[in-house]
Amino acid sequence: MRKTADLVLPAAAGFVMLLALYMVFVVVPTDSAQGIVQRIFYFHVPLAIMSFLAFGTVAVASVMFLWRGGRTWDRLAHVAAEVGLVFCSLVLITGPIWAKPIWGTWWTWDARLTTTLILWLIYAGYLMLRTVVGPTEQGARYAAVVGIVGAIDIPIIHRSVYWWRTIHPAVLVTREGGTGLVDPTMRATLAVCFLAFLLLFVWLVWVREQSVRLADTMERLRLETLGQS
Repeated sequence: MRKTADLVLPAAAGFVMLLALYMVFVVVPTDSAQGIVQRIFYFHVPLAIMSFLAFGTVAVASVMFLWRGGRTWDRLAHVAAEVGLVFCSLVLITGPIWAKPIWGTWWTWDARLTTTLILWLIYAGYLMLRTVVGPTEQGARYAAVVGIVGAIDIPIIHRSVYWWRTIHPAVLVTREGGTGLVDPTMRATLAVCFLAFLLLFVWLVWVREQSVRLADTMERLRLETLGQS
């Protein structure tokens, strides 16, 4: 199964990503209000959703680790946090690139932007904590608590454009309850982009998890060798 996944996941992610790029830059119509810069939306939104998925995975895996124990859940939480931080960093990069020509500024302390930055800081701190405490059981438990608490920010980010006055648009579901994607091609393109980044997320987690699993095995063998000598 692992060999099959090693072949299928990167091939599927690469194919769908190429299809997504084609649809974004060739197929989908240019937005009449924002112009060509709006095309970054098709990367920015899926990246944000994948960040939420990654950090949600951290929280679930951390709960399972505290409940059931075992290195498998702890390893999944650690790996998902690493991948999630990469995606969240890209969200914080693509957002200002989109905002500058539309809002006239790279950054504003808008509710959604601020809460997203807080999410990034929480899980950056999570990874720093894991580095400081090392691969210890107690350290893993401390990190699990941070991973669970940090996920509380995800629904806050999602609802921020509805709870507070904000200049950040609500595109998928507008404040009036409709959708900002009136063109079917736009919705189809966004769906393909979601699938592309989902496959990329799964592949990155898969590859990184195998890497950490191998490191765990090598460390266990090293300790067994030292114990026998």
